[in-house]
Amino acid sequence: MNIDQYMKTLGEHARSASRAMSSASTGDKNGALLAIARHLEASRSALIEANAVDLANAQANGLEAALLDRLELTDARIDGMLEGLEQVAALADPIGGINDMCSRPSGIQVGKMRVPLGVIGIIYESRPNVTVEAASLCLKSGNAVILRGGSEAINSNQAISACIQAALAEVGLPQTAVQVVETTDREAVGQLITMPEFVDVIVPRGGKGLIERISRDARVPVIKHLDGNCHVYIDDSADEAMAVNIAVNAKTQRYGTCNTAESLLVAKDVAESLLPQLAKAYATHGVELRACEESLRIISASTSSDVKLVAATEDDWYEEYLAPILAIKVVAGLDEAIAHINHYSSQHSETIVTEHHPRAMRFIREVDSSSVMINASTRFADGFEYGLGAEIGISTDKIHARGPVGLEGLTSQKYVVLGSGQIRS
Repeated sequence: MNIDQYMKTLGEHARSASRAMSSASTGDKNGALLAIARHLEASRSALIEANAVDLANAQANGLEAALLDRLELTDARIDGMLEGLEQVAALADPIGGINDMCSRPSGIQVGKMRVPLGVIGIIYESRPNVTVEAASLCLKSGNAVILRGGSEAINSNQAISACIQAALAEVGLPQTAVQVVETTDREAVGQLITMPEFVDVIVPRGGKGLIERISRDARVPVIKHLDGNCHVYIDDSADEAMAVNIAVNAKTQRYGTCNTAESLLVAKDVAESLLPQLAKAYATHGVELRACEESLRIISASTSSDVKLVAATEDDWYEEYLAPILAIKVVAGLDEAIAHINHYSSQHSETIVTEHHPRAMRFIREVDSSSVMINASTRFADGFEYGLGAEIGISTDKIHARGPVGLEGLTSQKYVVLGSGQIRS
């Protein structure tokens, strides 16, 4: 295969399809999403069989546990894909809406219309459900998309792609509105991110190395986050039972996701009471604790030997483990917690557990991350949980889109001017 020519062909087809998608009706787009759901349901067994091949190959190749977890397609995850499609279909269509209309002294009226971005290239690793999430959001927002999944998920992605193609044909939308790159050759990525004549924006979803490479080499805009060093801060006014539940869930509900907590900060006035409870709870999940000097002292003195406990290093405060490992630090209070988070975090998702309203308000104002929460697990930092239906990724950038990127994040705005014969003097 000539990769250069192959990718240019995909780009040409995507550009053509994007023009058709920009004028597609809401009914046609929703019909496509619901048709995809029907085809996925009808192909459930085939999807799981294709995924089993990918899992076997990945295990043979020594893929790490966190990535194996992301790769697996279970019945529950397929159900989640179907529900996501239905949610996106139920969302309001952002395209064509005009807002901020105002009259100017000249007599013209000026407003903004929401429009698709055009062609979106998405590069991702392991998680085949991203193929459906990305396709659904791009279709509903009137875009065309080129999807380049990881080589470890090639069979799963091709099986999903077959369902999408059948659905698009069924409703009469261009099948090239969603194209899954069929080669695992890494040169395809290099081509995809350097085709500004065909691609309007790149969304990388994967490990930090992949995203750093794409951010460095891309010749088109990139929507990205590098990693997810998320924090839970337990204030000295926190309800203890709530604090333990949130801190444990944020770390242990799933280890391999970017919104999993990697650092726990505990106010010193409640550390003696809370840390032993937390250490015991984490021990039941086999979580290793990388503890600061003070938390190391408290936990060592009050818990059994089954707690996995080691001294933290400076590097631990920066780390995204994606594993049953958690960094713990005792802090003086809210000021130190905010300063620590803003220094060490990846600006992804942070939460405070507190019953003190003014402190909660300070936390959400002053913590500089894309999602900031009060009394809730960081695991909620997700497009599905935020009511977006699905997400194409999470952005920690500050321009255009920030946080979970749903429909609106895949659109832009253009000015529209309504006149009645005005000319400028």
